Amino acid sequence: MCKAPGVPAEPLHQSQLAVAVDATALLGVRTGVGRFVEGALGALAGVSTVTLSAFAVSWRRRRRLPGLLPPGVVARQRAMPARPLHAAWGRGSLPPAEWFLGPVDVVHGTNFVVPPTRRAARVVTVHDLTPVRFPELCDPASLAFPGLVRRAVAAGAWVHTPSAFVAGEVMEAFGAPAERVRAVHHGIPRLWLPSPDDSSGGAPVALPAGCRRIVLAIGTVEPRKDYPGLVAAFEQVAAARPDVALVVAGPDGWGSEQLRQVLAASPARHQVVRAGYVPEQQLGALLASAAVLAYPSRYEGFGFPPLEAMQAGVPVVATAAGAVGEVVGDAGLLVPPGDPDALADALACALDDDDRRASLVAAGRRRAAAFTWEACAGGLSRLYAEAAADR
Repeated sequence: MCKAPGVPAEPLHQSQLAVAVDATALLGVRTGVGRFVEGALGALAGVSTVTLSAFAVSWRRRRRLPGLLPPGVVARQRAMPARPLHAAWGRGSLPPAEWFLGPVDVVHGTNFVVPPTRRAARVVTVHDLTPVRFPELCDPASLAFPGLVRRAVAAGAWVHTPSAFVAGEVMEAFGAPAERVRAVHHGIPRLWLPSPDDSSGGAPVALPAGCRRIVLAIGTVEPRKDYPGLVAAFEQVAAARPDVALVVAGPDGWGSEQLRQVLAASPARHQVVRAGYVPEQQLGALLASAAVLAYPSRYEGFGFPPLEAMQAGVPVVATAAGAVGEVVGDAGLLVPPGDPDALADALACALDDDDRRASLVAAGRRRAAAFTWEACAGGLSRLYAEAAADR
């Protein structure tokens, strides 16, 4: 096995596996992939059979990585320039990960890309198959993912998915053998909820005059989130409820211009707030102030916001898109994707029916309790052991 200059090999107890995890997603705005990496690393650090190191496929930003890692996880690597490496890995099996990371038993690519290796087992996380199912909803960078996943699967990589739904899609789309695909649910990202005796009150965003109830949507503004469809549904809700505001919390994506145009033409535009990216420290307070969470996606491989809302005691109205039904179960109101009328009816029910709200809140708390990072780490560590034993 090649050894990267300057990267020491650390002897391990015989029962331990040396696992290198791609933590590049921790370096930017903490979107879904970054929150998965943060939660999984934190829990895996407590698994006695695994010794973790983290790496970032980045030339300069990798220097920030050590300060972002949880206790028990070290950063050991040579510089890994993203563009030339992704281009090389898209064509062949060089350079191997060990040249940058030193000797390891397993390399886990957490965001559709896993580096080629000389001897280490490879695990790649496939979060969803949007580039395959809905290429028209993707930006150019995302459209490269299917080819990289297909190449990794053909070379014997194991696949982790966040849901059984995506696992089935991976087997169908890429011909991945069932024995090398594992569905392991994510936990729920860290959420700072206000304490019961917090007297500050109110939402952490400014609401339109006269509005006191919030329909909240969380997520990057991109086409698969179908925010234009949510606006169409909200118009029906707002027409009879002038005290209700729609708050869209999430950074701009490549669907932002379409949303701006839809809002400019909407009769309910004065009851809509674009909050932009909300830091984690404020997201819990925003959730706690919401009357209902709306999750109108056209497609999802998992979905953190419904679980966060259920944990916060907020009713969930979502589309039965992709893995959303698997995550939400019977703890939310599910409607068909792309049906603004059904979405509007469900939102009205969650807003106005106190008995139904109470039952949704209770069911949601029970549902959310089943999704823990400890369970995620247990599933991933078993996957690592299987992959390493198969080398």
